Amino acid sequence: MTPATTRPTITRPMASSAPAAVIDVLNGLLEAELNSVFRFMDEGTPHLSRATADVRRPLAEMVETNRRHSAQLARLIESLGGYPLPRSIRPEEQYLAFLSLKFLLPKLANEKRLTIQRYENALKSLGKTAPPDVTSLLMTHIAEHRRDAEILDRAGAEAAKRK
Repeated sequence: MTPATTRPTITRPMASSAPAAVIDVLNGLLEAELNSVFRFMDEGTPHLSRATADVRRPLAEMVETNRRHSAQLARLIESLGGYPLPRSIRPEEQYLAFLSLKFLLPKLANEKRLTIQRYENALKSLGKTAPPDVTSLLMTHIAEHRRDAEILDRAGAEAAKRK
């Protein structure tokens, strides 16, 4: 993938503030990205250190994608005249380190599908009120989440075949 296709940028600030509904929807997506379990799947977690290289690399990329999506959404909200929501943490994620990768991969795939559904619902709710920059960024994020879900599904199927 080329950087141009994987890293859309907000090319210009909006001349006027976007409707509050647009900013609310974007803040909802930002909160979902910030609360994603992928936020905890960095190099220091046992899941990545125990995973095979063919699983470790995509998971590490998904962690980076999650961070990039969060940053892009926050910048977009600011460019539209809004304020990004503060980060909230799901306390149950502290126990992730105790789960096996075989158990966790299907859960990660399900989380990706829920995220895709959130993005699709956001686009539907905004309809034609969304500025083109918003629609473009959300469509790019959906495509990346779909790709990630497919990778996780395959990795989960492979892990299930092993003992």
